[in-house]
Amino acid sequence: MIAESDIQAARVPFAGDDTPSDAVINTCVHCGLCLSSCPTYRETGLEMFSPRGRIYLMKGVADGRIGMESAVFQEQMSACLNCRACEAVCPSGVQYGQILEASRAQIEQARDDGRLPPHPWVVQLLRGGVFGALFKRLELFRAFSRLMWIYQRSGVQAIARGTGILKLLGLAETETLLPPMSDTFTVPQGQIYPAEGETRYHVALLAGCVMSTAFAGVHDATIRVLRKNGCEVILPPDQGCCGALHVHGGDMDGGRDLARRNIAAFEGMGLDAIIVNAAGCGSTMKEYGHLLHDDPAWAARAAAFSAKVKDVSEFLAGIPLNRRDLKPLPITVTYQEPCHLAHAQRISAQPRALLRAIPGLMLKEMHESSLCCGSAGVYNVTQPEMAAQLGERKLNNAEATKAEVLVTANPGCHMQLAGGLRRRGSAMRVHHIIELLDAAYRGASSVQ
Repeated sequence: MIAESDIQAARVPFAGDDTPSDAVINTCVHCGLCLSSCPTYRETGLEMFSPRGRIYLMKGVADGRIGMESAVFQEQMSACLNCRACEAVCPSGVQYGQILEASRAQIEQARDDGRLPPHPWVVQLLRGGVFGALFKRLELFRAFSRLMWIYQRSGVQAIARGTGILKLLGLAETETLLPPMSDTFTVPQGQIYPAEGETRYHVALLAGCVMSTAFAGVHDATIRVLRKNGCEVILPPDQGCCGALHVHGGDMDGGRDLARRNIAAFEGMGLDAIIVNAAGCGSTMKEYGHLLHDDPAWAARAAAFSAKVKDVSEFLAGIPLNRRDLKPLPITVTYQEPCHLAHAQRISAQPRALLRAIPGLMLKEMHESSLCCGSAGVYNVTQPEMAAQLGERKLNNAEATKAEVLVTANPGCHMQLAGGLRRRGSAMRVHHIIELLDAAYRGASSVQ
């Protein structure tokens, strides 16, 4: 017979830094109002796939009833999209994202110190390469992106897709997510772009990682639109990745390193706002204050930084928009709300207001516009089955509107949706909201 003391000893508890807050866990009253907003619960109907069920598992570890070695606990911490839809509807104000990210960090810490079995060597290699190198050293990220550009432009991609080798390697679905790389990248080197006309605002733009390579054209459009609206736009040198993937993936210290780098890069510039055009980046940057709240040297600086962060749609909707120079753009669009814009930042009305400001544009609302598309950082790579189900659901709703353009405001969503549309052979195109505003200011008859 196994003694109770032996059972207790086998349990791996929360310990050390980044322990999920008991206060936040106990704020949940298990009312269930979050269930209908949770994408994984909507797909499965299973309690453990809901925020309430996952909080119950966290509380079980916190109270010592189960340990982090529990297969169900680990599965559910990974199966959650961290879309934060539950936070937006929670009457008790549970900060679910904080305790989920802390739980993931606890699992990774336990793997690192030997309390839990380590990841398979392939996963360790990928995590080390992605979190430890690519996203921490943007010169490496740009070099990798240039290789992807060569892969796409040289014809190798067409050969790989046509011969079926990607399918043989099990990479066919993942490879469809790869967006067309921009010909030129946005490299922040202290560039200053003057306002057109009177300078009313001094702002800086986060270049980021994926946005600066695959979506550099969105940065170009963002700069042009901001200049049209009286902004002097600065690209501070020494900035880097926002750290969102590190924080969401359980590497909190890696996220803190990147947060400190960005805070230092943007400080002391007398800025009216720090502009972000990627919803996931903006959400994490607005939470630098929480991320560094235990660091006495950086806590106040982080809070001051976060207070200046604005999504580009949030900023433009909050100033007198230059409507005079907007030309007609006769297209029909539908809007897909990125989770970290709608739920984490609570920005929902502003993008729609900007779209409606464009003459000739028709906005057709889709069903379940704020339900997660399944991208969620690298979720569509780590949880491909659930991601695919959610992606199909989103695209079914989008195509039902008969719109020409599917509008979003986050690179992960863009890649997920565009990849799904390519697989369907759909004529619908995906564009960032700022690209539509830019086309209208330039007098284009359509958005390219």
